[in-house]
Amino acid sequence: MSERKVLNKYFPPDFDPSLIPRRRQPKNSQQVVRLMAPFSMRCNTCGEYIYKGKKFNARKETVEGEDYYGIKIFRFYIKCTLCSAEITFKTDPKNTDYAAEHGASRNFEPWREEKAVEEEDRLAKLEEEENNPMKALENRTVDSKREMDILDALQDIRARNARIERIGQSADLLERIHMEEIESEEDRERKLAEEEDEKLVREVFAKVPASATPSSSGAGPSDDSTATPEVITVKRKAGTQEPDLQSLLPESARALLSVASTIKAPPPKRKKTEMKNSLGIKLKGKSKAAT
Repeated sequence: MSERKVLNKYFPPDFDPSLIPRRRQPKNSQQVVRLMAPFSMRCNTCGEYIYKGKKFNARKETVEGEDYYGIKIFRFYIKCTLCSAEITFKTDPKNTDYAAEHGASRNFEPWREEKAVEEEDRLAKLEEEENNPMKALENRTVDSKREMDILDALQDIRARNARIERIGQSADLLERIHMEEIESEEDRERKLAEEEDEKLVREVFAKVPASATPSSSGAGPSDDSTATPEVITVKRKAGTQEPDLQSLLPESARALLSVASTIKAPPPKRKKTEMKNSLGIKLKGKSKAAT
C-alpha cells in the first residue's frame, strides 16, 4: 500500500532535460482556476443575485498595463448561474479587495460607505490644518486631551483588575470566616430557642409530691427510712394565678387521695415490758439482782 503514495517519478539513466523542447505559449495566456465569489453581486443581464462564497470554475489572466507598485493585477472571468452571461472582476491591491469590472454590479455594503466618508473627513481635516495653523493647534490639543482620558480610563481598569485579583485570592479565607460566623449565630439562636422552650415547659407543667397514697401491694406500711416520696406531674396554666391542686388532678388521682385519707394509721408498737407484764412475768431491777 505504501507504493501508491510515492510522489517520486522514475527517470531513466539516459535522461537529459536539455533535450526536452520548450513549449511556446502566448504572452497573456489564461488559466482555469477554482475560486469563490469574493463579494455578493447582481447580474446585469438577468438580475440574478450571486452570494459571497459561491464556487466557480473561472479563467484567470494578468491585466496588461496595470499594476500597483509592481504588484500584478489579475482578472477573473465567471459565468452567471442563471443566464450564463460573462462576469469579470479583478483584484484591488490598494484596498486589499476585489473590484467588479463587467457584467455584474456589487451589492450595497454600508461599511464601505462609512470608510469612504471617514477617509474624506480625514483628508478635509488635513487640508484645513495646512491652511490654518490655529486649527491645527486646536486639533492637536483635542487629540492630546482624548489620549489623556483614554490613559486615565486604562489606569482605572488596571487598578480595578488588580483589586479584583487580590480579593479573589482572599475570597476563600473570607468565605470560611463568614461560614464560621453563620454557624456560631445559628448555634446561639438554637440555644436561645431551647432555653425558651424549657422555660415554657417549666411554666406549664409542675411536679407536686403525693403525700398520702396507698400501697400497691396491700401489705402493711413500709419503713419510713426506705420509703421514697412519690411525685405527680400536673399541668397548670401559665398565668399568674395558681389553680387548686385538686382541680388539676384527674379523677383517678382524686379517688386515690380520698381513699388514702380514710385509711386509719396503724396502732403504735407496745414496749417489751408491757408485753411481759401482760404474760404474768415480773422483772426485777438491776439493784435488787446485785444485792
